[in-house]
Amino acid sequence: MEEKIYYAVVALQIELLVIALIVLLPKMKLNARKMKNPCFVDTSVLIDGRISHAAGSGFIPRNLVIPKSVLAELQFLADGSDSEKRTRARHGLDVANDLQSMAHVNVTIMDDGEAKKGVDEQLIILAKKHNGTICTIDYNLNKVATVEGVRVLNINELAKELRMDYLPGERITLAIAQKGNDAGQGVGYLADGTMVVVEKAQSDLNSEVEIEFIRSIQTAAGRMLFAKKVGSTQDSRHKTQDKPAATGARESNQAGNKPSSAKPYGRRKSKAQQSEDSLIRLANDQ
Repeated sequence: MEEKIYYAVVALQIELLVIALIVLLPKMKLNARKMKNPCFVDTSVLIDGRISHAAGSGFIPRNLVIPKSVLAELQFLADGSDSEKRTRARHGLDVANDLQSMAHVNVTIMDDGEAKKGVDEQLIILAKKHNGTICTIDYNLNKVATVEGVRVLNINELAKELRMDYLPGERITLAIAQKGNDAGQGVGYLADGTMVVVEKAQSDLNSEVEIEFIRSIQTAAGRMLFAKKVGSTQDSRHKTQDKPAATGARESNQAGNKPSSAKPYGRRKSKAQQSEDSLIRLANDQ
């Protein structure tokens, strides 16, 4: 009798094990597919937000993994006292939700435990362990991960490669977002974040104007473009500045002295150079 009971219990255990395998095995296979070539998402790229557009366009790998340590860092910043960091962190959490709602993107929230060595080091460890990549815009994380042999997807690099080049003479409509450093200047931004300094556009703050590109310069923070409003005369300011010099020249002729335009010209050049330097500093501070 006891022997029959024993075999009945063993048979029941085997039957339960088979049922468990039937139920759990498809889920295990699904998780394995989700973790194939995973792309681990960094805190900085969620705060930045452009990953949503890149993922929606199919430029980001299908399998995204957001470690809980990244979400914990965002939550810590969102609960902090710094209002700017708090706003940006909440935006990062919203971006994470947006990614989860995309039907063609598999987003896995991974319980990676406590990031004892920091979130950046944790991401590198996870990427090595699962043979994955890291998506970030963090300069230092990018460098360290590359040195350690981890492939990095940098949204900034993608934007830089896709950035449209505007040649002198081309025209677009641009919204003037803020005042420039020089009198009368307005500043706007292209869709990729490139700063555009527009002459005589300070009065057009918070409105759109048609502009024509003049030139561009490269700064430590990236490229900066200069433009003028369509229909405006770019060198009218210089003509205005030339008038005192011309008056001085006539007075010198009347006094019998030889006119000299070297000093006024030198002063105007120095002022223009200082103005450009201040604009470059403005761009680098963005």
